[in-house]
Amino acid sequence: MHTLSPERWFEQFGVDDALTLRVLATATQHGADDADLYFEHSVSTSVGLSDHKVNRAHTSVDLGVGVRVVIGDQVGYAYTEDLSEVAMKRAAAIAAEIARDGHASVPPQQIRSGKVHDFYPVKRQWSDVGVAERVPLVREWESQAFSRDERVKNVQVGLSDADKHILIVRADGTRVADYRPMTTAYVSVTSSEGDKTEAGGFNLAGRAGIDFFTQERQDRLVDEAVKRSVDALHAGPAPAGEMPVVLAAGSSGILLHEAIGHGLEADFNRKGISIFADRMNSRIASDEVTIVDDATLPHDRGAINVDDEGSPTQKTALVQNGVLKSYLHDRISARHYGVDPTGSGRRESFRSTVLPRMSSTYMESGPHDPAEIIASVEKGIYCVTFSNGQVQIGAGDFAFYVRQAYLIENGKLTRPIKDVNLIGNGPKVLETIDMVGNDLKIDDGGWTCGKDGQSVPVSQGMPTVRVASLSVGGQS
Repeated sequence: MHTLSPERWFEQFGVDDALTLRVLATATQHGADDADLYFEHSVSTSVGLSDHKVNRAHTSVDLGVGVRVVIGDQVGYAYTEDLSEVAMKRAAAIAAEIARDGHASVPPQQIRSGKVHDFYPVKRQWSDVGVAERVPLVREWESQAFSRDERVKNVQVGLSDADKHILIVRADGTRVADYRPMTTAYVSVTSSEGDKTEAGGFNLAGRAGIDFFTQERQDRLVDEAVKRSVDALHAGPAPAGEMPVVLAAGSSGILLHEAIGHGLEADFNRKGISIFADRMNSRIASDEVTIVDDATLPHDRGAINVDDEGSPTQKTALVQNGVLKSYLHDRISARHYGVDPTGSGRRESFRSTVLPRMSSTYMESGPHDPAEIIASVEKGIYCVTFSNGQVQIGAGDFAFYVRQAYLIENGKLTRPIKDVNLIGNGPKVLETIDMVGNDLKIDDGGWTCGKDGQSVPVSQGMPTVRVASLSVGGQS
């Protein structure tokens, strides 16, 4: 049982306030507009099962500190896995030299503890959960998947979890600490009928402990995986051409995240890359469309109590009733635009520098009943789950593969279809969303966002929405 609080966690590695002040003094020896130390200690475990055997189990431990020095637009960054004073000062000196431009020295200030939210309390840290408690879970998921349908021929399951402790000490004297749990579970199913074989899967994730896996969640994990695999056996070819597209509530938010969300990250706009760079306070969608990025959802995969440069997190309205109102800011972009940070500075680990990133990005509910939206379409498609996609941040052009979809005919869902591609432009899709449902759903899958070689956990959500016209790539 761990007894150290997040605020004292790094004391076991010899890190105290006096030491961090000495390292920061080295980091700011040539001057700095900003500087910080980011300590991280994580313990992650994964267990996997296939062919009725637990064939994957491992635990990994990571420990280190990143030193960042900012002078104007120049960022110096270095890290070390050695938390000795000599090693940390060496990294600080390297970061200072990279950022150096002759500014007068700015000494670090007296340390003061910052207030941190508590959006994901846990009863037990994952480090206190033994493998003997994990293995029965994955065995049960496999057994239940086989029992659901005789067409199920192969099942793979996995459970991964992590405890992460961070400590951020800034040159302005701010000191904040956080404990960040995470867990992800997946079930992957292969089903066969006649000469047809199809695969389907489902996963769940959250910032939570083992109590995250209630019976309801475990049942849903298995049921959805089996359903997707079996339904795919009867899926036919998709139509092709321009047509209305209805995006189902929940995981359709991935299209919002990729095609629009990245374009609202402030660094792309500060550099003039994003198509939204000159659209602030302009109308970019119908008044039914409100898009937010919200790091405060309890136990959500994208939630964070404090961002990775010590700023408090929040719910940020990006688009309000169709009007662009904010970008996602880290401290560098906030200083450039003369606004407050939105708590969006994130990094993959202590080996990575900060970038403005999304947390949980979703469209808020609108006025329409989902059944009304489907009934409004004479011929189109209803998209439920998405797979991989490609997006050009500057222009906003995208192509997405839809794993699970249905044909809409005369206002009704008729047959499942497969091999569906959506091709379009994010800003134009925003403009052509003409009906927004009242059924917002935050998807609780294990989403991970990549940017500049860094991956961070995120989530997204959508109500049911209708896009008046979108290019569908299909077989017929």
